[in-house]
Amino acid sequence: MSQAVEDIKPSYPLFLEEEYKETLSRKQEMFEEKFPQQKIEEVFDWTTTEAYREINFNREALTVNPAKACQPLGAVLCALGFEKTLPYVHGSQGCVAYFRTYFNRHFKEPIACVSDSMTEDAAVFGGQKNMFAGLENAKALYQPEMIAVSTTCMAEVIGDDLNAFIGNAKKEGYIEQDFPVPFAHTPSFVGSHTTGWDNMFEGIQRYFTLNYMDDKEVGSNGRINIVPGFETYLGNYRVMKRMLAEMDVKCTLLCDPTDVLDTPADGEFRMFDGGTSIDEMKDAPNAIDTLYLQPWQSVKSRKFTKATWKHPASEIAIPMGLAATDDFLMKVSELTGKPIPDSLTRERGILVDMMTDSHAWLHGKKFGLYGDADFVMGLTRFLLELGAEPTQILCHHANKRWRKAMLELLAASPYGQSSEVHIGRDLWHFRSLMFTDKPDFMIGNSYGKFIQRDTLHKGKEYEVPLIRLGFPIFDRHHMHRDTTLGYEGAMYMLKTLVNTVLERLDEETRGMGTTDYNYDLIR
Repeated sequence: MSQAVEDIKPSYPLFLEEEYKETLSRKQEMFEEKFPQQKIEEVFDWTTTEAYREINFNREALTVNPAKACQPLGAVLCALGFEKTLPYVHGSQGCVAYFRTYFNRHFKEPIACVSDSMTEDAAVFGGQKNMFAGLENAKALYQPEMIAVSTTCMAEVIGDDLNAFIGNAKKEGYIEQDFPVPFAHTPSFVGSHTTGWDNMFEGIQRYFTLNYMDDKEVGSNGRINIVPGFETYLGNYRVMKRMLAEMDVKCTLLCDPTDVLDTPADGEFRMFDGGTSIDEMKDAPNAIDTLYLQPWQSVKSRKFTKATWKHPASEIAIPMGLAATDDFLMKVSELTGKPIPDSLTRERGILVDMMTDSHAWLHGKKFGLYGDADFVMGLTRFLLELGAEPTQILCHHANKRWRKAMLELLAASPYGQSSEVHIGRDLWHFRSLMFTDKPDFMIGNSYGKFIQRDTLHKGKEYEVPLIRLGFPIFDRHHMHRDTTLGYEGAMYMLKTLVNTVLERLDEETRGMGTTDYNYDLIR
């Protein structure tokens, strides 16, 4: 079993060697009480049937492979988008290790985030002492200019009061009275990562503006605020700034983690880099309007913007695809009086040309998709624009109003007539759908690869290939730098979709003398 230095092999193909296969077989027989392979295959086949799907969809008290993460994960991402801000999670170390690892694996970057290490005693007596020491140490060690506090399940179950704890920490001198410590309660047992982002953003809004509105005047700074929501495609932050710069519109991205999540390897470690400044947040109520790019996930903060900042928070959809980007740019033009420049008109024309070129290959193709509410709605709209058919659409954490809006969107298109929309369902439900109502492709995050594996196991003709769009993408590199918003993002998604379709066709037709009559050089 020893490796040779001159021929070191990774786990694949190393574990294909007979000695490893024999060791694994003995381990299964001696220690794992493995069922006979025939029984395993029998149960597997049963889980692919309509009968099992009915049982699966009647499941109530169990989640299998959730298509969402927990609130504090979103709160951490939100905090990372502000200048020299340290995300601080009031809870156990294990939770923070999970959040950091989750983002490490997606962004391939170090993630600054701390906890106050609540353990059994804090779970009984409360975590105020942990917060006193945690805030003092975090500020001294890492020297942030702001600490943004969120919570885990443990802190929420016992009812820890963040406002009181932070106030007491300042009163007793653990941190200065004027040191900014915005906070949000983010219980993991309700909502999702998008809820946590919204709660944290509203907490930062509230901290810096709620009691400081007397000298604020809507429109006085001539800017447009852009709130990205839980956004993990770094190219989307950049494309928003680029499009508005081309329109000569001054904008403020309220939360911009682009730099800290994409630092260079130049010998200098940057714990903090870039981000929205405190002064920009304080000045945000003076803007002409605040546009929420992901309105379905921004309920709480959008309500605050309307009630406290007195902004209309104009209704827009996530600017994914052709029509939604048109609507976004026209809304910005309406609010600012700035015309849409020729450069963006030309970019739009290039997208239309690309859609025309690829239409024949995407028309009528069936897709199953899952992800966050705004992302799934925007992607569905774009698929309909391409003449593709989104047959199975799933959002684990969406509500009934979102489902109603989705059904209206689908009903308005000839390509959405056979679509089904599922809310409150997980990826084990989605797996059943891929077997019983097989699409040509599925679109989602890295977790979909296991569904592709399962469909292939049933037989090559049942395989549903995965197209990776969404979050998280753990098993591919650098995709977080791409763009999905604006005309540029639509070009990227179109390129991804059509080239996956063509690669799949090549795979199916490269059999020499059997299927290569369609193995064409030109597509």
